[in-house]
Amino acid sequence: MFRKLTALACAGALATPAAAASGQGNRFQTYANPIDLPYRFQAPYAPIKRPAVPFREAADPTVVFFKGEYWLFASHSLGYWRSKDLQRWSFVKGSGYAVDKFAPSAVAMDGKLYLAVSEGVPAIWVTDDPGSGQWRVAANLPEGYQDPDLFLDDDGRLYIYDGLAPFGPLHVAELDKSTLLPIRKADIPQSRDMEHRGWEVPGDANELVKNPSFIEGSWMTKRAGRYYLEYSGPGTEFKGYANGMLTASQPMGPFAYQPYSPFAAKPSGFITGAGHGSTFQGPGGQWWHVGTMTISARHIFERRLGLFPSRFTPNGEPVADTYLGDYPHYYAGSRGLTGWMLLSRGKAATASSSLTGFAPAKAADEDVRTWWSAESGKPGEWFQLDLGGPRTIEALQLNFADQDATTTGMSTAGYRYVVEASRDGRIWQLLIPESATGGDTPHDYQVLARPASARYVRVRNVESPNGAKFSLYDLRVFGNAEVPLPGRVVQARGTRDAADPRRAHFTWTPTKGADFYIVRFGIRPDLMIQNYQVYGSSELEVRSLNADAHYVFTIDAVNERGISMGKARWPLK
Repeated sequence: MFRKLTALACAGALATPAAAASGQGNRFQTYANPIDLPYRFQAPYAPIKRPAVPFREAADPTVVFFKGEYWLFASHSLGYWRSKDLQRWSFVKGSGYAVDKFAPSAVAMDGKLYLAVSEGVPAIWVTDDPGSGQWRVAANLPEGYQDPDLFLDDDGRLYIYDGLAPFGPLHVAELDKSTLLPIRKADIPQSRDMEHRGWEVPGDANELVKNPSFIEGSWMTKRAGRYYLEYSGPGTEFKGYANGMLTASQPMGPFAYQPYSPFAAKPSGFITGAGHGSTFQGPGGQWWHVGTMTISARHIFERRLGLFPSRFTPNGEPVADTYLGDYPHYYAGSRGLTGWMLLSRGKAATASSSLTGFAPAKAADEDVRTWWSAESGKPGEWFQLDLGGPRTIEALQLNFADQDATTTGMSTAGYRYVVEASRDGRIWQLLIPESATGGDTPHDYQVLARPASARYVRVRNVESPNGAKFSLYDLRVFGNAEVPLPGRVVQARGTRDAADPRRAHFTWTPTKGADFYIVRFGIRPDLMIQNYQVYGSSELEVRSLNADAHYVFTIDAVNERGISMGKARWPLK
């Protein structure tokens, strides 16, 4: 996980040969989204999807490098986080600035950090010591901004990009570095075109064609003399929350829309969304995108943060890698998948007790918007999975659902639990001891010291904090099964909707041994960065295309052994 990684002891009776382990990198330098931070509990506020209850939230992240550390700012978090390696984050309580607002944005300038926030707050703040948490007003403004992004060009000139609205464009202004007041302004009309960009259409599947689309979340990157302005749509609560890309040769434009957009999107999987965030260089100069992921079950702003490896293509196109973007990845090297596959989806689940409407199966359905809850938070409540046969287990992600939590603000305690495994359901061995738990880790990613072989996995509650019942969005178990790889998909067809070219229908011939499929497509064979996971079907309806773009696609087959990548590149006709 991002806060810490603990080497966990596996009982000798469960050890498997080293040859069963997957991947080539350091197993303890891996992560699985969402980022495991101690997300703040928000008091209920409008608009509310369910009965008014506290919910965790962080969104709209900015990461900047300053004085040898990475500083992560996020909405409504009462402060921010710091890290030297992107793996271990510590919280800094903020003061002196509007700590309870959306979309804080920071920029390093002249040995200081400057910060602006959304919601029209008419001020910019500054500090030379962000580790202290203390900020002071750098400038009072006649008016504030919405979703601002402060950008310092390499010629020393300062700009701010902003905008958050269901109608109208984003904006840019050059600022006087002394007063931080605008010198000149311009609109960015290329930042909105729902009629031709399907991914800008609201809805979890871009189906709400008559609804307004919220365009927001500016972030500027400059590389090799080119300006890259990312922006977000169609709304933070939707699974398709993504980032489009505009480019220009000057910081204030004119901008050109890039037809491979969105450059960062994750519309399927356990947790979805990759919108409103920032793209930055991490250790070793490698590019990353940090974005907003949605739960939006208790409240539309119930959100988390995700970290995605990014790169620039040889043609200079920035792209984020969201393929199986909530499976374990390496931090270093290629930053690719570890090869540890999900073993828990759809498996038989049992529990010590269950609230009505929160059945055990909901913690094994690979959907963060549903969850299991015990009837209490008492010690001894348990949740168990039958993996269907012996499996090699490498890591687990325990996603705690905080059912009926009563606290607000930052939590002062964490879940304490133990995880056990068994081959026969009778004799149990310890996988994760209580001593490795107890932090405020709502998405606790635990890597085993060495692989374990088991059929059954059980988590037992020791303490549930904040008045919550023992509850799990999902218990996700990663590893591999000794089964053949699925067959490759060799027959498929993709057809554009003649009446609405933003839409397409994909069909393919199922393959032997596939648990699910991943449809990948893009405007070139080397740029197939859009991907959808498809369970229980061999067809897919997509509404996220750019009407004027031509696409090619392929289909990968996935099971608990691994992935059979599609080799064919079919045209989308």
